[in-house]
Amino acid sequence: MTYVLGLDLGTSALKGLVVDKNGQVVAEASHSYPMDTPEIGYSEQNPLSWIEAADQVIEDLVSKLPELTDSLEGISFSGQMHSLVLLDEKHEPLRPAILWNDVRTTKQCKKINETMGDTILKREKNIALEGFTLPKILWVQENEPEIWKEVKQIQLPKDYLRFWFTDNFAMDYSDAAGTLMLNQDNKTWDTELLEAWAVPASILPPLVESSTVVGVMKPELKERFGFSRDIKIIAGGADNACAALGSGVVKAGTGLCSIGTSGVFLKYEDKVDRDYQGKLHVFYHGMENTAYSMGVTLSAGNSLNWFKNTFAKNQPFEELLSEIDTVPIGCDGLLFSPYIVGERTPYTDSQIRGSFIGIDTHHQLKDFTRSVLEGITFSLKDSQRIIEAVADEKIEKLVSVGGGAKNKSWLQMQANIFDTPIVTLKTEQGPGLGAAMLAAVGCQWFSDLRECADQFVAYKEAVQPQPQQVERYKKVYARYRKIYSATKELCHQYFSQIEN
Repeated sequence: MTYVLGLDLGTSALKGLVVDKNGQVVAEASHSYPMDTPEIGYSEQNPLSWIEAADQVIEDLVSKLPELTDSLEGISFSGQMHSLVLLDEKHEPLRPAILWNDVRTTKQCKKINETMGDTILKREKNIALEGFTLPKILWVQENEPEIWKEVKQIQLPKDYLRFWFTDNFAMDYSDAAGTLMLNQDNKTWDTELLEAWAVPASILPPLVESSTVVGVMKPELKERFGFSRDIKIIAGGADNACAALGSGVVKAGTGLCSIGTSGVFLKYEDKVDRDYQGKLHVFYHGMENTAYSMGVTLSAGNSLNWFKNTFAKNQPFEELLSEIDTVPIGCDGLLFSPYIVGERTPYTDSQIRGSFIGIDTHHQLKDFTRSVLEGITFSLKDSQRIIEAVADEKIEKLVSVGGGAKNKSWLQMQANIFDTPIVTLKTEQGPGLGAAMLAAVGCQWFSDLRECADQFVAYKEAVQPQPQQVERYKKVYARYRKIYSATKELCHQYFSQIEN
């Protein structure tokens, strides 16, 4: 039996999945690392901690599965998007990586959007937001010019980790699309944009497809881990692209609803030229010449966690959610907007804040709990509404993963609010499985990722929308959509007072 390894470089930990040719996960390991917040709004990480984690994960996997030393064929990667890694001429990090969730770059985003916003939206298919890589580069140029002078290579996290394995630089299209420097029309670095912002093209890596073999494991690492054969190192993809792969979102009419700390609503796109006017992200997929559109709810599971910790701290989640089916749709007029840290889609508003609307004396904990779940799902519905209106294409199957997939009542709620059949995965492994799939295709186990998904991804029975409930939810959702405009001015006034 031979194996591939998918390494998922997340914000808090590196996870490794060893997968066989049947798509079965035969071993897994993880190693965590810290995130630093030196100032309010800052989020940084030491890139060397990713290497230490990879070293430990592979040692752990070899210990659990000794035959891996003779049977591992390839390694590929999934990684947190956007985060900026700056290397010097010796290929060593010049400073901690500035992570995707760092929000220090508001001024730089404003400058980019005011000067080149239309051009970037046309070619890069997105607008400048704090999470993207280009604004982080501008911040370093303006605030740490002595460091910028020393930069010889720009990397994203998984690419820096992969460089450690091979000494070869590369970046796949799915991750490059999240830098805001990739011209997605012609799949090249945008030279006009780079010149405008004084970013030398020479410090950006070559671009490759996600399933491309970019090298083999360096002899010293091969000897260190005891591998007997040459290990192919495959490019890999951005975490959302790999999550879509690992969920089987590789065909028209399929989408993904992921409810973690944040929430993602994602749709497979045959082409990258879909024009959402910046209301949604559009990025290259891990599959060649395909894309995905994506909306983001900043506080999805985070809203539920906040609610539980604030109002039902000592109740297990199972107990907290146990009575939601006794509450009618719409919670007798009670609505929740999950804007507790601002919102991304469709408003891109850092100053909006959450609300409970319609509180009545008869409302109990179970009513508030259900309203939180409905509000989170309505927020993701906002992304679905934009996707289906612009694409003029209904999503026929939606894969639900994360916290929203773990409760039967919430799954039925999703099916009814999205008016779409919902499936869950028999084995949910997240972006790590997508990375393993890229390794499998890179090792030529399969002709393409669709064939691989047919073997690697299996679903439980679908949860179907209930027509009467769908109609009732349409009325409640129409009320929910009015919350933002009704509360925006109040929230913005508060922040204006603080700033003054």
